[in-house]
Amino acid sequence: MPKRRREPETATIGDVTHDGRGIASVEGKKAFVAGALPGETVQFIRRKSRRNFDECELLDVLEASADRIAARCAVFGRCGGCALQHVTPRMQRDIKAQTLKDNLERIGRVAPESWLAPMEGPEWNYRRRARLAVKDVPAKGRVLVGFRERHAPFITDMHRCEVLAKPVDDMIDALSELIGRLSIRARLPQIEVAVADNDVALVFRVLDPPSEADKAELFAFGADKQLRIYLQTGGLDSVSLLHPSSESEALYYALPEFDISIAFEPVDFIQVNSDINQRMVSFAIENLQAGPDDRVLDLYCGIGNFSLPLARRAGTVSGVEGEAGLVARAGENAQRNSLSNVEFRVADLSKIDGTESWVKAGCDRMLLDPARSGAAEVVRQMHLFGPERIVYVSCHPGTLARDAATLVHEKGYRLEAAGIIDMFPHTAHVESVGIFTKS
Repeated sequence: MPKRRREPETATIGDVTHDGRGIASVEGKKAFVAGALPGETVQFIRRKSRRNFDECELLDVLEASADRIAARCAVFGRCGGCALQHVTPRMQRDIKAQTLKDNLERIGRVAPESWLAPMEGPEWNYRRRARLAVKDVPAKGRVLVGFRERHAPFITDMHRCEVLAKPVDDMIDALSELIGRLSIRARLPQIEVAVADNDVALVFRVLDPPSEADKAELFAFGADKQLRIYLQTGGLDSVSLLHPSSESEALYYALPEFDISIAFEPVDFIQVNSDINQRMVSFAIENLQAGPDDRVLDLYCGIGNFSLPLARRAGTVSGVEGEAGLVARAGENAQRNSLSNVEFRVADLSKIDGTESWVKAGCDRMLLDPARSGAAEVVRQMHLFGPERIVYVSCHPGTLARDAATLVHEKGYRLEAAGIIDMFPHTAHVESVGIFTKS
């Protein structure tokens, strides 16, 4: 990079990316300035040169936007867990809504007939599921516990986390000290966090077997903090309870509106934001408009987050999921809630071909909640299912837009409405929902 490119420059920011990088045009080339907001005049320095733009570091804000606020977290800017703490919550949602709109227009060539109001919830201490990285760093004299840094593979040197659910938000230092006392302190790479309605679970991934003294330390920590402590020595099937000695009841979360209680294992996927999840489930069921004569398919159903409350409204519900362990848990949850009109099956939804009996049976309503890769094969086969209404919950606006293009331009559906779900405040993650109806 020429020397002049490494000198401080001044520019006015015209736009912003989904992850909070301000965009300025300088000498005919775009400069992406991390942390800069539209309308601001900033001083920056170019760090990485790309073909069509340069990655830049923000040095100073000369004229600040009214939407700029002080970040609550002491390590914001270094920690990769959050990208938007310097922006008002309203503007965070505006950025995410614009990201969804841009993706639908550019990739899907579609626009909803109406835009939904953003689904909002708690902005702090909302994250009930997380994976914390762990690293023994002798140079710092301590074990680091936390999220990876934004621009490097290192673990952020942090002492608390403002978005983790209580009481784990204030437990970073205690975990660091605990692991520092273990003989396997250098062989413990991560901790899975799961905060249920009835308990808090920590799963310690260990690469070497802990000694009896190590187990005693972990057991005592669990007793002192009133936590469930698990050890994971290999794959997910190796997770075992250490403290307490036995479980009186399973971890669970409730969906009170539907009188549903959903049990889960500490390493199962559950939606990270409890309040938003309740609102999202209620919204989805309301907009599916399923009645007692309707057959509903819930694809990518997991442990039954949508299937089980849907069974309170629909005639029959069939949940389909690719992971056998989650399907087993979903079936157990149906029994837990005394539901006899819902069934679950294991199927690879990327390989359906129309010969499957459950595909041939079709459905009146469909709920889609796929991973980031989307539901491409399902929507390509949508004519085999024939639902009148589809609610598509998405964790990636690009794949939602791609699948919306197929549904609207090839399968005869209208995009009735779309909007964002603010599942991850202060992050660049865009969760969204689309409602499709048969034309």
